[in-house]
Amino acid sequence: MSEVPTTTRTVVAGGRGRVGAERVNWSGTILLILASVTVLLPLYATITMAMKTTEQSVDGNAFSLPAPFSFDGFVEAWNLTRFPVGAAVSLFVTAGTVIATILLAAFASYAIVRNWDHRLFRYSFFYLLAAMFIPFPVVALPQIQLTGRVGLDNPFGVVILATMFQLSFSVLLFTAFLRSIPIELEESARIDGATTWQTFWRLIFPLLAPMSATVGIFAFLYAWNDFMMPSLIISDPGMQTLPVRQNLFQNQFSSNYNVAFASYLMAMAPAIVAYLFTQRWVMEGVTQGAVKG
Repeated sequence: MSEVPTTTRTVVAGGRGRVGAERVNWSGTILLILASVTVLLPLYATITMAMKTTEQSVDGNAFSLPAPFSFDGFVEAWNLTRFPVGAAVSLFVTAGTVIATILLAAFASYAIVRNWDHRLFRYSFFYLLAAMFIPFPVVALPQIQLTGRVGLDNPFGVVILATMFQLSFSVLLFTAFLRSIPIELEESARIDGATTWQTFWRLIFPLLAPMSATVGIFAFLYAWNDFMMPSLIISDPGMQTLPVRQNLFQNQFSSNYNVAFASYLMAMAPAIVAYLFTQRWVMEGVTQGAVKG
């Protein structure tokens, strides 16, 4: 048998030593486990309660498995809340908010970053950052009066307001990402005869895809789960979003826990699925925006 070189044995031994010397961060692991339990346990209770019969849902065993499994709660919640109509309104509000937020934030961020030396653009950025500290409840009353007077007391008005309240944080993310894109790329495109509009759409905007996914998922979660803004802005109860519809039928849910949990599960399922499929792009966008390459 050939003898292993001394240098190789040293590297292997040293590598093993380093691996063996690594310690598990038990405090961080325990915190992550506890945080996961606080999320997974209520989710488990929601799923099991939604699949129980009315009699099983009031027996006091919230964490017991359904026996037998029943989908009557989903059927009743579907009909009671007119789920297809509410889902369509929520989808319109969410899709409109996501698209408008990505486009407007990308436009504004590109103008701010590439004109940072101009005082107007620099102060505009600080103005948008200051708007992050103004929550909707603070300005709810004038917004309600304004949308009612101009005829925007409908889902379209919610899209406009939701986009405006998401714009500040989205611009902050986009500007951090844009600063990592070399200016030389744009200069080479301009040498080839590209205009500012062509440079943005054909060069910059495709490079913003990871951050666009990040901004999009944040806007999606905000618009889909928002209760206060649609409930105050939309005047027609028949055009309300899913969270508001659930609150309107809260009295009917009070004695039918399986119907209530089925309704909650149907309403939050799209947000959970969207985040599970896009979390990779969310983390990629955040990390790339934090490191200047």
